[in-house]
Amino acid sequence: MTQTTTEPAGPGRPRRGPTARARIVGWMLLLVALALGAAVSLTWTVQSARLDERINGELSHEAAKFREFARAGVDPATGRPAPDARALLTAYLGHSLPDGPETFFSVVDGRADRRSPYPPPARLDHDAAFVARAARIAAAGRPASGWADGPAGRVRYAVLPVRMAGDRDRAALVVAEFRDLQRDEVEETTRVLGFTAFGALAVAGLAGWLVAGRVLAPIRLVRQTAERIGASDLTRRLEVRGGDDVAALAATFNTMLDRLESAFATQRRFVDDAGHELRTPLTVIRGHLELMGDDPAERAETRELLIDELDRMNRIVDDLLVLAKAERPDFLAPGETDLADLAVETVAKARGMAPRRWRVGEVAEVRVLADRQRLTQALMQLAANAVRHTGEDDTVEVGSAVRGGMVELWVRDTGPGVADEDASRIFDRFVRAGAGPRPTDGAGLGLAIVGSIARAHGGLARVESPAGGGARFVLELPLRPAPAEPSIVPALDGEPEPSHGEAGR
Repeated sequence: MTQTTTEPAGPGRPRRGPTARARIVGWMLLLVALALGAAVSLTWTVQSARLDERINGELSHEAAKFREFARAGVDPATGRPAPDARALLTAYLGHSLPDGPETFFSVVDGRADRRSPYPPPARLDHDAAFVARAARIAAAGRPASGWADGPAGRVRYAVLPVRMAGDRDRAALVVAEFRDLQRDEVEETTRVLGFTAFGALAVAGLAGWLVAGRVLAPIRLVRQTAERIGASDLTRRLEVRGGDDVAALAATFNTMLDRLESAFATQRRFVDDAGHELRTPLTVIRGHLELMGDDPAERAETRELLIDELDRMNRIVDDLLVLAKAERPDFLAPGETDLADLAVETVAKARGMAPRRWRVGEVAEVRVLADRQRLTQALMQLAANAVRHTGEDDTVEVGSAVRGGMVELWVRDTGPGVADEDASRIFDRFVRAGAGPRPTDGAGLGLAIVGSIARAHGGLARVESPAGGGARFVLELPLRPAPAEPSIVPALDGEPEPSHGEAGR
């Protein structure tokens, strides 16, 4: 049942050996065979021990019968007392008949005298060595038992000496049980059990092969699905049935495929976005280099323009890297974050961007478990977006609140606001919409970064149009209170700089 192959293993491919199905069934059959072998061996041992006990019981029973007969000392045929030991033994042999594979005979003065009427399996009374052994026991005058080997196999015997007053004969009764002849029943029982065990082993092997095939079917499906999966097709999933370990394996495999599909999608999106956004500055740089003349003033102007384009490319690459990292589980480093301090610090840092009417709005006096640096990055991005779409007389407000088990962080401005048709797509990549002093400046990645940071915290980002005009950008996050004594406080080496790749309105 073991399936093997001699196909050489290639690079990265393990040499194929017995299948898991064959190994499982093989080990199961080995264990069942050992158990059945132990059962057959134990049955043989127990039955043999019981046979020996029964033989010993037969000898004891025959000895007790002979003692009762000798104590009476009467010949049943004549009704008269036996005159001597020889006559007593002869009368007993005529009275007591052997049952099954056993025989009785008498020994008188060192010679076999009389035998029970039925022919025994083997004539022990003709075995000179055995008769001599029985004669020595008779001469000693003490009953004895033992084992002897004869033509019919192993024999269990007992010698019962007889002494009568006034009789000088040294006589004894020999009772012999042919043990090997009585083992036929034990051997037959063991043989039947062995054949039954072999049949059960065969049935167990067949059933185990079928059951193992059904149990391992999901695992084979996992292998086949993994073989068909490529970078262009990560949509296949396994059907999860039941709640056993195999179902858990299938669910884990599906989760792994989800992560792989997400990672490949992120990688593909990053490549597409990078190619889309970097193509324009590269074209600009190439064109100016090809047209650059020898005039120093023209060369200086071209140099300044090229450096500006390279800086823009650098900002685009940085923003794309942030968006790509947002899909990774280590994107966030959660720690204790004070929402009131976060709003105040954001306003203090944003004042240097441009002269606006900066102010701190409502603040929540609560500490939450969040990535302080990423939240600061998102708020600074929203502040830069507000600066881009407002003037010096406009107001920009930063605040926080806790409402209904959710945390809200917002940046509000009194600029032109966001059109309803743009509100649903403004957090997508490369979207530039709205009006303002510089509405189309930037690569359209800033608000996409804000949305990624909100989603990484388990929340979302949205834009509102307040009643008084302007726009209110909100990060809505689940409320996760920070522990009273946090075991790990992330060290802040410095505040992150706001990204300038802005998604304008």
